[in-house]
Amino acid sequence: MKSFLIIGLGRFGEALAKELFRLGHEVMAVDKDEDTVARIADYVTHSLVADVRDENVLRSIGARNFDHAIVAFSENIQDNILVTLMLKEMGVRDVISKGNTDLHVKVLKKIGADRIVFPESDMGVRLAQTLSSGNIIDYIEIGDNYSVIETATPKKWIGNSIKKLDVRARYGINILAIKTQDGRTVSVTPSPDYVIKAGDILVVVGANDDIQNLD
Repeated sequence: MKSFLIIGLGRFGEALAKELFRLGHEVMAVDKDEDTVARIADYVTHSLVADVRDENVLRSIGARNFDHAIVAFSENIQDNILVTLMLKEMGVRDVISKGNTDLHVKVLKKIGADRIVFPESDMGVRLAQTLSSGNIIDYIEIGDNYSVIETATPKKWIGNSIKKLDVRARYGINILAIKTQDGRTVSVTPSPDYVIKAGDILVVVGANDDIQNLD
């Protein structure tokens, strides 16, 4: 289980917070609007009405103790930049900020944002899936319960052939393609005899619950 601080509960922030909580993580959701916070209270671990432009507020909620902090609003670019900067200066391990324009993104990179996203509610779910697993690199939902993902190779798979791993029976997923560390695609239908190597990127399809168990 990971811990997430979600700041800003617009469509993106709300979708992200709910999905992370559904996936079993600790989620603190913060917004300055009381009605918005009340609406999400039953779908997250903790919810709080607060103005995070005050550095003392961020410190009081223990921002630096979270594994990830997501600045999930971008309408007010100045506030977005300010909050991102304060989180980085506090030593938060991973600060993800929602960008708005190309210039905004450049500024966020300059002040040290670890990741920058341009999402709305559907992308909030996608980001939640990638954050939930330490291995998942990218995620595409293809139905209510199934997805295609790019994932780093689980360590316990290294040195084993696809046939030996028997991923379909053991893990409920299928390997669609394998990319080597340099990004070259090995095959869109890899041989059962292919031996998984360190640095391989796997493109797999499966049920969401099975994919979440690949770590």
